[in-house]
Order: sequence, then C-alpha cells, then structure tokens
Amino acid sequence: MFAIRIHGRGGQGVVTAAEMLSQAAFLEGKFAQAVPSFGSERTGAPVVAYCRIADCMLRGREPVARPDALIIQDPTLRFLPEVFEGMPVGGYLLVNSARPLAELGIGDRLAGLRRSRVASLDASRIARSHLGRPLPNTALLGGFAALSGVLSLDSIAEAFRQRFDDTVAEANVRAAFEAYRLVAAQRHGREQLRGHRVLRAQTARP
Repeated sequence: MFAIRIHGRGGQGVVTAAEMLSQAAFLEGKFAQAVPSFGSERTGAPVVAYCRIADCMLRGREPVARPDALIIQDPTLRFLPEVFEGMPVGGYLLVNSARPLAELGIGDRLAGLRRSRVASLDASRIARSHLGRPLPNTALLGGFAALSGVLSLDSIAEAFRQRFDDTVAEANVRAAFEAYRLVAAQRHGREQLRGHRVLRAQTARP
C-alpha cells in the first residue's frame, strides 16, 4: 500500500486532490480510497485529506499516521508539528512554494529524506497562469506524478477530464503538465549533480 497525506487550507481543494488521486489510481486498475479529515472546513482553516493506493482491497479508513508521501498545499503550514508527523525515511515530500526547500527553514525535517524525493513547486503561480486563480491542488498532482512515479501523468489528466467540464479540465491538465516538467527538471538536475560528484570522487582516487 502507498499512502499520501495532503495538508492545506479550506478553499484550496485538498479533499478534491485526494479524490482525483484516487480516481487516477482506479484508472490504472488499482484499488484506492480518498479519506477527508473531519475538522473545520471553513476557508483558510487547516484541512487534511488522505489517499491510499494498493493492489488489493482496502478496508480501513482511519487517518494516515505514516504517509509514504506528503503534499503541503500551503507552505505556511510547514511549521505545524503535526504536518510532518510519521514521515518515514525514504518518503516523498512536495511543498507548494516559490522558494527552494533549503530556504524554507525545515532542514531538520529533510534530514532523513532522499534529495531525489523532495521538491518545492510554485503551484500557486502555475494555477494562476492556467486557471486564473491560485488554486494549487491540480498542479501539485502533476508534480507528485513526476516526483514519485506512483501514478502516471496521463491517468491524473484523465481524472481531471472525468471530474471537470472540458474547458476547466484542459486548463487543469495544462497546469499539471507544466508542474510535471518543472519537478522532473529538478530531479534530473539533482541526478546530474550527483553523477558529477561521483565522477569527481572516482577520478580523485589514487
């Protein structure tokens, strides 16, 4: 089973994001469930939603205590202690921010994570560009596809098309594709840098 926890604020489409991840998983022939939190959902209040993806039937619907992936839709939530709770070594982290992760003041939270599995993405800017408003959820799903490889971008795009009418769906698809390219470029750059470091280390040996 692969578990995803999404943190955001009311009005950012947190629950919708979990539902569309679940739908994308169904399209790939997997079992999935989307579970919303039951706290305050007023605009601006912290909201959490969960998505589980598996190759067999899922029965439990309890909150995800140990997520394999964490998506933070609102960067102001990054200092809340519960946001990173249960995050395992080797997990994936995607933060909606125009700033690099190194500048977000969460270095202690990143210490146990692989660099290839963490990324920041200015999803609000991408959404504003394609949708006309800074609703980051669908762009972040495109970034998640690039970061984790758990679901394909095509499946996520098809989930948008099943959820929204044509014009809105295609705008969200474009946002997701741009986000995918940006996160994939981040990962590619890190892999190149790692390769250069390994090469330098090898050539420096006597």
